[in-house]
Amino acid sequence: MTDSFRSDVRDAASFSEPPVSRLSAVLATVVALLGLLSLTWWGRAAEDRLVVYCAHDSVYSEEVLRDFERETGIPVEIRFDTEATKSLGLVSLLVAERDRPRCDVFWNNEVLGTMKLKEHGVLEPYTGTGYERIPQRYRDPDGYWTGFGARLRVSIVNTDRLAATDEVIAAAFDSGDLSRIAVATPLYGTTLTHYSVLWQQWGEERLKQWHADVHNRGIVEVKGNAVVKNLVAAGKCDLGWTDTDDFFLAVDDGAPVEMRPVRAPSGETICIPNSVAIVRRCRHRKLAERLVDYLLSEEVELRLAKSRSRQVPLGAVNESRLPEQVRQSRPYVAEGVDLNAIAEAHRECLDWLRSEYSE
Repeated sequence: MTDSFRSDVRDAASFSEPPVSRLSAVLATVVALLGLLSLTWWGRAAEDRLVVYCAHDSVYSEEVLRDFERETGIPVEIRFDTEATKSLGLVSLLVAERDRPRCDVFWNNEVLGTMKLKEHGVLEPYTGTGYERIPQRYRDPDGYWTGFGARLRVSIVNTDRLAATDEVIAAAFDSGDLSRIAVATPLYGTTLTHYSVLWQQWGEERLKQWHADVHNRGIVEVKGNAVVKNLVAAGKCDLGWTDTDDFFLAVDDGAPVEMRPVRAPSGETICIPNSVAIVRRCRHRKLAERLVDYLLSEEVELRLAKSRSRQVPLGAVNESRLPEQVRQSRPYVAEGVDLNAIAEAHRECLDWLRSEYSE
């Protein structure tokens, strides 16, 4: 309360006037005090908001977070990433804020960036009610992050141009001319994860040779999986690499497309989940734990499965509640690459790609 405000109150209390006027002055003082208390409460409420940095598409994630807010009464402040920077923008921001964290919970749309945050000491471990639902290959062994709601790397095929079989897809990649095949620039997103898997399983030299070879044979490189999907759906390319979420958007638009899962050299699928983690020294640890438990629940995984992106649950769910297209993808989750095994390959591969594309 300011000195001038106290002075006004004293003057109002000592001023000689009729009883009605004196009562009005008291009421005015009470209203003013309540106003100050209200401002103080709202300021504290803003500080008590659970701050979530979210790299998953807002069209799917914001409704989930707002429902958490309504169901629990915990106010949530969301900061989304941009499509241009994918999840790397928020990862870099969290590293920069490490000593003075603003964020409580990080919802990433992939895993490798979250692993990087663990290495930089940005995260705190948590193994709550949802942790044990998730298979070991899709969670950090010490609880620093946990995966949920996954996408699969797939070959999207225009069936007006090619048959969607593994044999036909392999033959297309083995052909001399790759000008009808599209891939995304591997500096970002799930294409970077794909390259990291190849680096880890093939080794550095073989991946570099393969990368140079496919570019020499005219492969179409574009900015993002969505562009790959658009080119194939429109028949401008015969096939390409993308993710299941983009593939299903093409299906919903009535495009003549089918998909086959991309296989790593080991024969495993490349399954890329969302991940959730708690930021070290966050202001609202208990509230953060409640959100992590919520996101790792069966209900949220089912909800993401029923969204347009048809994300594949990692934990046990009631199969009868899954859309048929998602149910068909479930076996591929069990065949996925152990993402914990590619963290070092990811660092090395990204360093090379940055130098390769800076030239």
